[in-house]
Amino acid sequence: MQKSDFRGVLPAITTKLTPDQEVDYAAVRADVAFQIEAGVDAIIVCGSLGEASTLSRGEKLAIATAAIEAAAGRVPVLLTLAEDSTRAAVSLAADAERVGVEGLMVLPGMRYLADDQEVIAHYRTVAGASSLPIIVYNNPIAYGIDITPAMLRELSDEPKFVAVKESTGDTRRINETLATVGDRYQLLTGVDDLALESLILGCVGWIAGLVVAFPRETVAIYRLVLAGRIAEALEIYRWFLPLLHMDIGPKFVQNIKLVEHIVRGTSPVVRQPRLPLAGGEEAHVRAVTEAGLRTRPDLSKYSL
Repeated sequence: MQKSDFRGVLPAITTKLTPDQEVDYAAVRADVAFQIEAGVDAIIVCGSLGEASTLSRGEKLAIATAAIEAAAGRVPVLLTLAEDSTRAAVSLAADAERVGVEGLMVLPGMRYLADDQEVIAHYRTVAGASSLPIIVYNNPIAYGIDITPAMLRELSDEPKFVAVKESTGDTRRINETLATVGDRYQLLTGVDDLALESLILGCVGWIAGLVVAFPRETVAIYRLVLAGRIAEALEIYRWFLPLLHMDIGPKFVQNIKLVEHIVRGTSPVVRQPRLPLAGGEEAHVRAVTEAGLRTRPDLSKYSL
């Protein structure tokens, strides 16, 4: 199997819902088109930001199918596997390949705090279920399991594991991983407000959240870093940081959907048990977003 290339900006899109909390597939297609037109490099559906924990298996496959239709071969569409059991992840991986998904972003089994060998067994079993390339998603803050550099070294003999979404929140982990496994995996930053630092340290891609509202700014930061134009990237990044902070914390889905709603007019509806933001939380997101819109940088001056 050829190594897949997951360099670039990979939006983890939100799952648009109707007022009665049903998936709006037309809005999914519109989201994909919006992102591709802004220059992103792939689309990831049904991740944490996509409210995976509230979606049925059938909905996940239908969302992936809608995204693939909208992408029309222009960029790859990846599906997130965040299932409770290895058996469920294996089944979904096989069906994802059948409907045309081009890659998987895989989490450890949810709910159960597995030990290292159980986590490794989970990943190896899922890898055997399809021929798709896999991004190993490491987010110990949110999910309680840390996929350490030593574990990545143990998994390195499986060619389907091509990349790591690095969401420990500690940029030291990037250098530790590179020291342990070299360039065996493509490292992708998964924490919005550490993205520029992570790209400078060696991450080659950005699995982004606020990109859903501001894709051109996200792509501009990535491309400027790639060109070695760090001071210019930093100008945009410092403007963006108050918004990027919305990607952190238990209500990041509500935060980002509200930002999208203000910027793009899309649906802010979340699926229960999440509830819409209210009071001071809502006012804060609105104030930060409106301030960002007032001071939004002119990207034309960067000649990208």
